[in-house]
Amino acid sequence: MIRVLLVDDEQPARDHLRELLAPHSDIGIAGEAEDGEQAIGRIAELHPDLVLLDIQMPGCSGLDIAASLPLPRPKIVFCTAFDEYAVDAFEVHAVDYLLKPVNRVRLAKALDRVRQTVVPARDEAVDRLIRARPLPQPRFLVKQGGRYRVVAEEETDYFSIHEGLTALHSAGQRCWMDVTLAELERRLDPAGFLRISREHVVRIAGVAEVLPLAGGYAEVALRNGERLPVSRRRLKHVLDVLGAIR
Repeated sequence: MIRVLLVDDEQPARDHLRELLAPHSDIGIAGEAEDGEQAIGRIAELHPDLVLLDIQMPGCSGLDIAASLPLPRPKIVFCTAFDEYAVDAFEVHAVDYLLKPVNRVRLAKALDRVRQTVVPARDEAVDRLIRARPLPQPRFLVKQGGRYRVVAEEETDYFSIHEGLTALHSAGQRCWMDVTLAELERRLDPAGFLRISREHVVRIAGVAEVLPLAGGYAEVALRNGERLPVSRRRLKHVLDVLGAIR
């Protein structure tokens, strides 16, 4: 049984998907969500196999949700009225991209792709869009004050571990993430982020200087005024990476 979460801010759209899914005996509706924040909570609670996900919604967009989900993540099929998001959808490894109004035949093809657990090859139209447009900037989904919000790469100062939890630091605020620091590091672009210790990963553009300390240690001074320790075993690598930047 493939357990599906329906995410759309319009009830008629969710009802339409339910109707189209009804003939598929191996599909079960795990639940629904009507906005980005609720969707994240339902995904964490229900662990669906597949999410049929709208893109333009209040709060977090569908693209923000898909780009920020920790591993293992459910398969994503976008259902949207707007075709301009096709490039971004495939960049976050969506299984398929359906334009509203979703029809029975097109949805059935998307479900076949889900069953085969493969990501479809980009067609020529998507390839042209990819060549014509820059890749989307990284976005991070965080918890703050009981709510979810999206933080862009350029708003990020650094990531840290606090009592076993991963935190994103931005503009003096600490927000929590549903991902380990090691997993997050694997997903980050090494050209934009640098691990300086077991507890910290910094955004390279936010580093102002490296301050040597006694005993082979050092600190990284960030442009926001904060200082973070650099472990001895990582110091040479930190200096090499920062020294290679022109």
